[in-house]
Amino acid sequence: MDPAPGDAPAPASAHDSADHFEQKGFRLRFGWGPSGLRRLAPAADVVVIVDVLSFSTAVDIAVGRGAVVLPYRWHDDGEEEFGRANRATVAARHPAPGALSLRPSSLVEIAEGTRLVLPSPNGSALAFAAAEAGASHVVVGSLRNAGSVGRAVADESPGVVTVIAAGERWRGHTGPLRPAVEDLLGAGAILSAVDEAAGGAGDAGAGGPSPEARVAIAGFAEARADLADRLSTCGSGRELIAGGFAADVDLAAALDASSAVPVLRGVELVNGWGAR
Repeated sequence: MDPAPGDAPAPASAHDSADHFEQKGFRLRFGWGPSGLRRLAPAADVVVIVDVLSFSTAVDIAVGRGAVVLPYRWHDDGEEEFGRANRATVAARHPAPGALSLRPSSLVEIAEGTRLVLPSPNGSALAFAAAEAGASHVVVGSLRNAGSVGRAVADESPGVVTVIAAGERWRGHTGPLRPAVEDLLGAGAILSAVDEAAGGAGDAGAGGPSPEARVAIAGFAEARADLADRLSTCGSGRELIAGGFAADVDLAAALDASSAVPVLRGVELVNGWGAR
């Protein structure tokens, strides 16, 4: 039936107005990509962005070595100007020997103090979107720093914690989302670490994980003993290995190899909750 004259237009989807998907009543929440972020970030004290292959892993390695990462949306011809304005080097668009890029293996010897603009089609866009949506703190997490991020979040924030798995966008940055198993596992690892550090045991209820978060935690628990195999044989891992980037998959699968906690301060990702 057509709306009566003067009626407000119907929302594009019931999902845009209903609050069923906000996971209210739970402290630890989990969602996917931009849609999950839009629904969950406004009520979150902390948003953790997880893009394991490869943005989150690259950020962890760079920041852990004392570099400062400036996230930037995927190459749109404005990154060079952004880099100049912020006295930063722009990561190479195409991986090449000796060049700093989105490949984690290209950053294992990055010099302390380097300021690196790191364009990313998923992780960096989500990080800034979380801040714009009102999250008090935005953190970048991966399998490598899951424990460190989880403990820092539990220690520093008593409020709602939302973990967003980036997934992959097909056919451009506005294309459909492909949920990526590596991001589910990374999100589960971080949620598990937050819950354990806060004294929980994965139980639902006030202060605990939502059903969505519990599924991510359970997925990580099931895969924990065999993460290297899971990452190397999932779709994203196979794609990278076929392209000659097996070292990046190995770095991404190294659970708790890092103590870095990359936190967004303005336009910069820096190491440590209180860092400036």
